[in-house]
Amino acid sequence: METVHRTTVVIIGAGPAGLATSVCLSKLAIANTILEKENVTCSLWKHRAYDRLRLHLAKQYCNLPFAPPHAASTPTFMSKDHFTAYVESYVSRFQIEPRFDCLVTRAAHGMGKWRVETARGEVYEAEFLVVAAGENGVPFVPEVDGMEGFGGVTLHSSGYRNGEEFKGKDVLVVGCGNSGMEIGLDLCNHGARASIVVRGPVSFFCLLFLGQQVKPV
Repeated sequence: METVHRTTVVIIGAGPAGLATSVCLSKLAIANTILEKENVTCSLWKHRAYDRLRLHLAKQYCNLPFAPPHAASTPTFMSKDHFTAYVESYVSRFQIEPRFDCLVTRAAHGMGKWRVETARGEVYEAEFLVVAAGENGVPFVPEVDGMEGFGGVTLHSSGYRNGEEFKGKDVLVVGCGNSGMEIGLDLCNHGARASIVVRGPVSFFCLLFLGQQVKPV
């Protein structure tokens, strides 16, 4: 006979959104359980973010609920390491205890309840389900004709750390979103010859941001 873990709210994901949701619910004495597929909180920031990454909003707009304001010594735009340390202190302050290594494989609603199943064979039953898994958890790599015969390195942005290994090399960055633009600049700062493939028109701001280091294609 299967064991069913019952709670009021199941939260999928132990990133900033999932952790903040848990704290807000706990402040209202609403029982909740966080299920996280990785073995750490804030896994996207810790495992799949490049070294130079910083928050793009000033620190006063990046407080998590019920946490004190950031210290005056905190940089206006927090680095990846600074932000993950802040999240860890948040987890400790509010004694949040996510259930790690719990990959959700199925969630179904019936008879007024959510039934949530994990890859470990666990079953959770709750009145409410909050999905806070993030929008960038699964890398998307488009199919490109001829890629199988390419002799160089191909890398998704989630696997990029810094441009040190690309010094003196020609590198093509596909996409000019935040990650593409920052990775392009980082490559140039490390001595790579970077070009960016852009699907639509390039804004004047983007060209100013990169100066003349990166060549849009």
